[in-house]
Amino acid sequence: MGITEDLADALARDAIEAAEVLEDDLLIEQVAKTLGDSSTTTQEAFLTAVRVRLAEKRARKFLETKLNAALKARQTAGDAGRANG
Repeated sequence: MGITEDLADALARDAIEAAEVLEDDLLIEQVAKTLGDSSTTTQEAFLTAVRVRLAEKRARKFLETKLNAALKARQTAGDAGRANG
């Protein structure tokens, strides 16, 4: 990646973390506005990085939930099989 994308991605990581810690859903938009006031190119890179990181986070959570449910179902089935056997 280039310097713009690298800096925007680092800022996106920090902004997402700060928004979670502060429980402030508007923080990312405020950071984006601040960026846009001086560099729309950096603002676009930042917003892209935020979208990609948040989408990846949601997908990982979904995957983790599915895996945990499948493991629990297997464990329950195994426990039931041992109880009947």
